[in-house]
Amino acid sequence: MEYQMEKLNQETKKLMDERFGHDSVIALATQDGDMPSVRYVNGYYEDGAFYVITYALSNKMRQLRKNPNIAIAGDWFTAHGKGVNLGYFGKDENSAIAAKLREAFAAWIDNGHNNFDDENTCILCIRLTDGVLFSQGTRYDIEF
Repeated sequence: MEYQMEKLNQETKKLMDERFGHDSVIALATQDGDMPSVRYVNGYYEDGAFYVITYALSNKMRQLRKNPNIAIAGDWFTAHGKGVNLGYFGKDENSAIAAKLREAFAAWIDNGHNNFDDENTCILCIRLTDGVLFSQGTRYDIEF
């Protein structure tokens, strides 16, 4: 069976926003040499990208510095993308997305796990390139 890749359209945009436009647990895969590494992270989706609060010195960020290619999996969704470190959570350029992350992750963001005084607390942006989304028996092959 052959599938045709389509640009993100109104229907698939709505499905992505409904499914992931809030605190969503996704599996995030990076590569360490020739070995894949996968972990669950809390992500927030907006306009073709997932945003994750993480630590700049973590294994995932070290791996992304060497190879920015990422794969993710979520609720009936898999995708590829590029990981971009947006830098310190508290810097002025990140204020708009940081405010959205504070709202999306309100249930746990201030539980002591994050140190927002530490400039290594950063925002990882996963810019999606392509993905496969399933909804009610329909498969959507998406190009972002």
